[in-house]
Amino acid sequence: MKRTLAVIFSITLMAFFMAGCSGMRLVENDVSAFYNWNGAPPGPSTPYRFERLPSQQLVGAQQAQVEGLAQSALAKVGMVLNPATARLSVQVRVSTQLIERGLYDGAGFGGFGFAHPGIFLSGGSRGASLGLSFPMRFSEPSYYRHELALLVRDLGSGQVVFETRALSDSVHNDTLVTLGAMFEAALRGFPQPPPGRRRINVEIAPPQLPPK
Repeated sequence: MKRTLAVIFSITLMAFFMAGCSGMRLVENDVSAFYNWNGAPPGPSTPYRFERLPSQQLVGAQQAQVEGLAQSALAKVGMVLNPATARLSVQVRVSTQLIERGLYDGAGFGGFGFAHPGIFLSGGSRGASLGLSFPMRFSEPSYYRHELALLVRDLGSGQVVFETRALSDSVHNDTLVTLGAMFEAALRGFPQPPPGRRRINVEIAPPQLPPK
């Protein structure tokens, strides 16, 4: 009996992880955006240029990667990178922080169950169930906190006319992939997004495994 339960349990876990690995990955974002265009919002093909803070100029290669992600997201909402004829400037800032969490003691692990159609062990004819309860020590996984801010300034007036910020927590250490999805979420509804804080989820493809 114990061996049968162990086999079923292993198959169930394997199926769960295989399903998770084969599907799309969801990047959850908390987005807040504000705008004050002082007139008509920018139309399609409005030209812009990037601006950098002095600190960003010191890390030019890394900032160029971030701006490349922002450029792709801005292109999806009709903006065109053209420094020579720019009407707007865009400034982007990002940060990633590793959040480490420690161990804590659990009084027990109970209420866990699974069902397998067509197998009758006990408690009914629709499936098998297993309950476990034992003390254990939990280790909460570390995760990454990604934040980005994008500011759009009118070059004629010098005023900031659009601001958007996004926050996303992820257990994946693939900052550039996550930031790409975050820029897309941060610009959702541009140039006049709805007011207030919004939860915007963006699906991305799982990483491709190298060929064998």
